[in-house]
Amino acid sequence: MATSPPKPATWSYSEAYVPEDEVLQAARARAQEVGVAPIGSGGGATLMFLASVLDARAVVEIGTGTGVSGTWLLRGMRSDGILTTVDIEAEHQRLARETYTEAGVAPQRVRTIAGAALDVLPRLTDGHYDLVFADGDKVEYAAYLKEALRLLRPGGVVAFDNALWHDRVADPAQRDEETVAIRELGREVADHESLVPLLLPVGDGLLLAKKEGAPEQV
Repeated sequence: MATSPPKPATWSYSEAYVPEDEVLQAARARAQEVGVAPIGSGGGATLMFLASVLDARAVVEIGTGTGVSGTWLLRGMRSDGILTTVDIEAEHQRLARETYTEAGVAPQRVRTIAGAALDVLPRLTDGHYDLVFADGDKVEYAAYLKEALRLLRPGGVVAFDNALWHDRVADPAQRDEETVAIRELGREVADHESLVPLLLPVGDGLLLAKKEGAPEQV
């Protein structure tokens, strides 16, 4: 049976259910200063939960920003886990490293790579990663999916932020390039025979997909 959409107060309560501390608030302030739009708190909490459930020790992040999503991911990963984060803006990554330091993350747990995602991702190891999170160029999302399927181990998960794209994806009248790219990505993920898909209406939408196959035994 269909249910009514949540009221604004319920939505706000849900988004803030896992609160952000001073470290994440400072990272958001840096993001605002440089014009970066990080994942919302509800989406960040989802990433932390996913990393924890997967017992993630190797994660790829496309779009470092100022370290908001990376901090959420690191807090869910194993204590010896390594985050590989890619961003075309080296200055953003410098600010992100400040965030990681404030969060008490050991430097060896984060590998920052400055460069275009589609230049960097092909150099990463096949089947090595537990989780791939994409928050980069929306027009490149389909290409990120292709790379993620190669990078993920069986049982790993790929996640895309902005999967609802400011309420535009659900409106067929919206035909701008970014909206169309995200809409087509959603169809591809839903129809892919080796993926288990899920679209969560947290923040601006979080599209998840599990790569079929049993994870390797450690």
